[in-house]
Formats: sequence, C-alpha cells, structure tokens
Amino acid sequence: MPALTPRYVRNSAILAKTEVTYGTDPTPTGGANAILVSNLSITPLNAQNVNRDLIRGYFGGSEQLVGNAHVECKFDVELAGAGTAGNAPAFGPLLIGCGMAETLTASYHAVYDPISASQKGTTIWYYVDGVLHKLNGARGNFDMKMGLGNRPVMSFTFLGLDGGVSATALPTQTLTAFKTPIAVTDGNTSDFTLGSALTLGSAIPTITGGVVYPSEGLDLAFGNTLNYVPLLGGESIDIVNRDTTGKVTLDLTAAQQASFHTDIKTNTTTTASFLHGITSGNKVAIFGPAVQRINPAYTDKNGRVMTDMDLRFLPSSGNDEIKIVVF
Repeated sequence: MPALTPRYVRNSAILAKTEVTYGTDPTPTGGANAILVSNLSITPLNAQNVNRDLIRGYFGGSEQLVGNAHVECKFDVELAGAGTAGNAPAFGPLLIGCGMAETLTASYHAVYDPISASQKGTTIWYYVDGVLHKLNGARGNFDMKMGLGNRPVMSFTFLGLDGGVSATALPTQTLTAFKTPIAVTDGNTSDFTLGSALTLGSAIPTITGGVVYPSEGLDLAFGNTLNYVPLLGGESIDIVNRDTTGKVTLDLTAAQQASFHTDIKTNTTTTASFLHGITSGNKVAIFGPAVQRINPAYTDKNGRVMTDMDLRFLPSSGNDEIKIVVF
C-alpha cells in the first residue's frame, strides 16, 4: 500500500479582498490580503441536492443531483487597532463584506457604519493544506466578544458563491498588519457607559458624559440576515436585514437597579458606548445612539448581586444603530 502524505488542519490560510465588481474575483494575494485567524472551519459545498427517486422494480436508493450550492466559512479574528490612528485595520475588508461602510480620517480614526444598500462583495480564498476553495461574492455576519479576562475577538461567518476547488500550495503570507490585541481587563478597557456622547470629526475621538457602570464586558451580534439567492443567469449572496443586539452584565446600586427597571418598562432608549484599548493606534470604541435594555435578570458573581440584560441597538436616523471606531 503506498504511503499516505498527511494533511494538517493548522496548515491553512485565509485571503480576503473586496471586489470591485460583485462576484468577480479580484485575485487576493498572500502578501497583501492574508487574514490572521483562529477557529477556522468550512462547509465546502452547501448544496440543495435533488433526489431522482427512481422506480426500478426493486428496493434501493437513487443518486442525488447536486442542485443549487454555495460555500460557507467561519473564523475568528482578534480585535485590535491598525497600529496608527487613521489607518484601516487589517480586518477592515471583512467588516466591509458584512455590509459596513469604511471612512478613514488620516491621523485620527477609521469608522465603520452599517449600510442598507450597495453592500460590497468579498472574495475569500480558503486554503486547507494543499487545497484551495474560492468563495466569490461573499457576504457575512459577525459577533464581537469582549468578555472580561478574555482576548477580544470577532467571529465571522461568510456565505459565498462557489468559485471552484483546486490542488494549490499554501501562499506565503504577510500578517504584519494584524496587531497584537490586549486582553479585556480593568486596566485595558473602560467601563460600559450609558448616556454618553461620541465626538469624531478631524480629531482624536472622545467619549464624554453619561454614567459609567462596572461591567463584565460586552458581547455584540451584528445580526445580518444572509440569503443565498440562486437564479438562472445570476446568483448572489444577499444581506436582506439587520438586527443588532448585545449582552452585558452590570454591577448596579440599588437606586440604579430601580431606575433601570423603570426605563425598561417604559421602553426607554439611551446612548451606549464601550471603549477597549489604552494606546493610540490600538483603541476600538463601540457606540450606539439608541440602545434599549430588555430582559433584566439577577446573577450571582462570587456572592455579589449582578444584573444581566440584553441590549437592542436601534437606528436613530437610519444606518446608524452602531458605530465601530478604530483609532
């Protein structure tokens, strides 16, 4: 029996590049478009198979025809800055592929805002130790996980059109654009703030005002609804809706607890902000202009009363329910 050449999971790579024309491969390279990832997985052929269900005078199954099919991949990316304020972070193309617009203000900040039309497509090349899977016209969704004591990460899910599979060696990757994150700790991360204001413009972003609440960090789900749309003469991955939500655990005083319950029962919204990072070039702020608190519940934290609650990030004037600022 011939000796097998094993293939290894960790010999994998992701390249991602924003498309100029939807579904047209812009040919990403390992030198310019490599993504530093963890927790990598792929469904290489997510097919709607069609059963022939033939009657042949005896029992037994029939082969299925491969019908409409697309590709799905998932991976985590660490949340950190770009190294220099005003530059786009290395994960910027992924946020653009999730239906966000990127605005760069040199020397100050990169801002990502949700959009509801003309979302960009992304080409993703997914290497699995000698095999290359291509996803064209990919669009995605993400969760942000910034829990106390953990590394901050974004968990991405992308659906893409099947661009083919080939036996291809791993590319040489340049990953220096990805900066080392810092853990979510009291020294590295500001308190969760309600009623604050975010100021941008041609200046270093500032978060002012409001009431700060000790927390265990913030989890956020961007909440895109992704659909694979097969059509004769054209297919696409569409983002058809968005519902951004979050979760937070707060340490409240008795007076704050009572006030929160009043606000929750009256459907009161407020601004909310969360800032991670302490060094220019490696800061990330999350801001929502109209955040609703729902579903409060008490929890025990080493004998201390804490309050869990869900958050709904609602639009104020449209396409503004969340703002991600890297600076």
